[in-house]
Amino acid sequence: MTHFLQLLLLLALVIIAAKIAGALANRVGQPAVFGEILVGLVLGPTVLNVLGWPLFAAPAEAGVGESPTLLPALRDLAEIGVVLLMFVAGLETDVAELCRVGKVAFWSAFGGVVLPMIGGAAVAVAFGFPLYWEGIFIGAILTATSVSISAQTLIELGALRSREGSTILGAAVIDDVMGIVVLSLVVAFARASAGGLDVVQIGIVALRIAAFFVAAAIAGRWLAPVLRWTSSLGVSQGVLAAAVVVAFLYSWAAEYLGAVAAITGAYVAGVLVARTEFKEQVDAGIHPLTYSMFVPAFFIGIGLQANGRELGERAAFTIALVLVAIVTKAVGCGLFARLFGFSTKESIRVGAGMISRGEVGLIVAGYGLANGLIGREVFSASVIMVLATTMVTPPLLRLLFPRRDGAAVSVEETIVGSPEPAKASYP
Repeated sequence: MTHFLQLLLLLALVIIAAKIAGALANRVGQPAVFGEILVGLVLGPTVLNVLGWPLFAAPAEAGVGESPTLLPALRDLAEIGVVLLMFVAGLETDVAELCRVGKVAFWSAFGGVVLPMIGGAAVAVAFGFPLYWEGIFIGAILTATSVSISAQTLIELGALRSREGSTILGAAVIDDVMGIVVLSLVVAFARASAGGLDVVQIGIVALRIAAFFVAAAIAGRWLAPVLRWTSSLGVSQGVLAAAVVVAFLYSWAAEYLGAVAAITGAYVAGVLVARTEFKEQVDAGIHPLTYSMFVPAFFIGIGLQANGRELGERAAFTIALVLVAIVTKAVGCGLFARLFGFSTKESIRVGAGMISRGEVGLIVAGYGLANGLIGREVFSASVIMVLATTMVTPPLLRLLFPRRDGAAVSVEETIVGSPEPAKASYP
């Protein structure tokens, strides 16, 4: 069988497995992404190792000793999925909403970034990892928050529009922005100091980062005229095609010119496109493109690259990472909510609602693995951490929030005017 036919078969398996697993996860009260990651682990070397089956072995025309090429091909598709996923996240980030949510949400997000960052780096050092830059990058993985599962649970409890629910949603959006900034800085400075800490080189990188964001903002002023022009061409999906080109170019410029992660450029592009009159048109078109194939390739690819069997020697590290991820996020967010006016009970609820990691944590971990910032055992531990924090959040929220009979809001009411719940639609 040729490589192309093997790839077609693998993609068919990936998409079917992702969608079925996502549907089953929803039926047991978990987000679809949980099922997709889990089935990826099952298909990967942790359990079935499907890429090692004779069906997917290196084709006959491959040279002797040549490694199979299916995983690199799938990884390339997954990287495109990551770029599109972060572009969608940018589209769903309402800058006006960020300014409106207030200081409690901002400082809760701040605490939920700083404390996990410190805690993750401390755990890494305690288990023998170097602080620069693997330890710091492990801390960056723990800064992520995904409240799609929290939003769905709060909807069921009728508490999404409560004071704590609104704060959780606002803090999660700010948390994502802060996490992207942290990732960009860590990646840039890690590359700059690869041969040792060079103050001059790091200074140059800082200038490149600043120049990229300034240039991105200036170029963003031309997005609306460009999109209007493409809409007048009379070609099919002209606006969507232009938006995808913008996402790809911003991603390229971010990493090649700005020294930051490519996904940062995609996120910035999404934020800028969202400020044009074509936001809804692009949003409607990008979801089918992204979630039909590229995102399943990403989430299943996570499992195919992770190997739970390698965690035998790192089992203690994995357990510590999970515990630190839960405690530091809950304490960091809850403590700052308490300091800025919430009661103790409200603060505990806010902290619990911010525990779950998700697609952002996986994106950061995957980027670190692809760029040599973390090893495969840390990557596998990070996948387990994401699954564990996702599982623990709904029971905690049901324990802490009283069910408000008759007060539940609809999913449609949730999504309108609030960017983060839309992440609940991530398949």
